Amino acid sequence: MNFTIISEITNIEIIAVSNSIRDLARLNKTYGKGRWRKLKGVATIRLHNGRIRVAELHWYEAHGIGKKEIKRKFYLD
Repeated sequence: MNFTIISEITNIEIIAVSNSIRDLARLNKTYGKGRWRKLKGVATIRLHNGRIRVAELHWYEAHGIGKKEIKRKFYLD
């Protein structure tokens, strides 16, 4: 992750749940078994060069495990 999230993530939507996630086996092996969901949302981020941008983020999340593998998909500003 070459950015820092500096605002709250808003407009959160579920993209996929359990068997709809392609990487489900890898997630279970790496982080443990859980009810995995793939989500997307919008947040303000600070890039490694200091620029501040609004971007759409995607990540995996499971109850008791938390957010994992946050990715910046594209900029909205």
